[in-house]
Amino acid sequence: MSDNTVILCPGQGAQRVGMGKAWFDASPAAAQTFAAADEILGDRLGAPLSRLCFEGPEDQINKTNISQPAIFVTSVACRQAMLESDAATATHLAGLSLGEYTALHLAGVMSFEDAL
Repeated sequence: MSDNTVILCPGQGAQRVGMGKAWFDASPAAAQTFAAADEILGDRLGAPLSRLCFEGPEDQINKTNISQPAIFVTSVACRQAMLESDAATATHLAGLSLGEYTALHLAGVMSFEDAL
C-alpha cells in the first residue's frame, strides 16, 4: 500500500450471506472481532451475528437491524486482519452512510462497543 492509503467503509446494501467468513477463517484478529460482536450483542438478533453473516438466511441478513451491525463488524474484522498482516496504516478513512460509523471507530473516535 502507498503512503496515501484510503479505506472506504461500505454502507447498508453491501451485505450478503457469507460476508466475513473468509476473513474469519484466515485471521485470528478477524475471528476475535466477530467473537466480540457475538458477546456484545448476545441474543438480541435471534442468533449470533457471526452465524447470520456466514450462513444467513438471506431474508435475515437483509433486515436493517442485522445488516447494519453485520456490515460494521465485517468491515472492522477486515481491517483487523489487514493490520495483523502488517498492512500499511490508513492515512484516510471515509464511510458511506453506516460506513461513517466504521470509519469513526477505525480512526479511534469511538469504541467498538459504542459503534456497534
